[in-house]
Amino acid sequence: MKYITKSPAILLLEDGKVFHGKAAGTIGTATGEICFNTGMTGYQEIFTDPSYFGQIIVTTNVHIGNYGVNKDEVESDSIKIAGLICKQFEEFHSRKRSDGSLKDYFIDNGIVAISDVDTRAIVRYIRDKGAMNCIISSETLDIEVLKAKLAKVPSMAGLELSSKVSTKKPYFVGDVNSEYKVAVLDLGVKKNILRSLVERGCYLQVFPQKTTLEEMMNWAPDGFMISNGPGDPGVMKEEAANIKNIIDSGVPTFGICLGHQLIAEASGISTYKMHKGHRGINHPVKNLITGKSEITSQNHGFTVKAEDVAKVKNMEVTHINLNDNTIEGFRYTDRNVFSVQYHPEACPGPYDARYLFDDFIGMMTTIKTKTLVH
Repeated sequence: MKYITKSPAILLLEDGKVFHGKAAGTIGTATGEICFNTGMTGYQEIFTDPSYFGQIIVTTNVHIGNYGVNKDEVESDSIKIAGLICKQFEEFHSRKRSDGSLKDYFIDNGIVAISDVDTRAIVRYIRDKGAMNCIISSETLDIEVLKAKLAKVPSMAGLELSSKVSTKKPYFVGDVNSEYKVAVLDLGVKKNILRSLVERGCYLQVFPQKTTLEEMMNWAPDGFMISNGPGDPGVMKEEAANIKNIIDSGVPTFGICLGHQLIAEASGISTYKMHKGHRGINHPVKNLITGKSEITSQNHGFTVKAEDVAKVKNMEVTHINLNDNTIEGFRYTDRNVFSVQYHPEACPGPYDARYLFDDFIGMMTTIKTKTLVH
């Protein structure tokens, strides 16, 4: 058996808690907000999800890297996490469809990771103490040096990060002859959200974060998709004002994750930072309209204030989280606007919530039919 000697590495949390482990990925130092994901599969999709920008992920599944990586299993053009904390970082992989190892993938992307740590203890600690900044390093083990670097890292609360991952110029996705035209406001959109729309007969134009309603309306879309993305929605005042204009336009609108939070902000509903957030592919959500429950894929550290939603007379809650009763979805009762906090494209995750894309298509179909009749 071939044994691999790993260099030592260290994880330091903002409150001074220290964990010792082994180096994985690139040798270096990384900082960000620590959070944990409970998914057992789909690590490549998680690592490339733009919503994770600025965060260091703890994976609760023991083996990470065991099935390698594949160029088709990405949600963006590069790894977006700031770093990785795991129990077992597999140097070797086994899968016919893999294009290479996770180790090489991390090195090519310059990602620092730490392995051989007690991830159960880390998750329990975060669960109790709450999300906080952290630093991982395989180039220095000097606690005082690391503390000084960590002290300079800003809190996730108050950070606008979508501009770091949004497209810089518009681009098209899908067949130009498709039945529906959907304008996607890119706040950090996942590729599988785009694929889910294209599979349902949509031709997409993906617009940069700062694109105004007027610019998007010049394309005459049948619907708007407000995408997922990273950062604090409470500081995105310009985007919220723009989304209010989208809501008032009368064009069918569907928001996902950060898009859901910004529709809330645009509607006078406040958002707040959660104690530890929801991240995984097994979160139970109840659809209050149908009475059915679904297992969902989630990744968010902010959520909307339920008491504020109750004050909006023309809005109803459609989904709640069965673990903590936080609001997972709502819709306007007098216009074609709805959104969910979780990820219905579910990559990775179960497909229980993919019907929401069909609901969006149905909404656009109804409007197009009325237009033709009149």
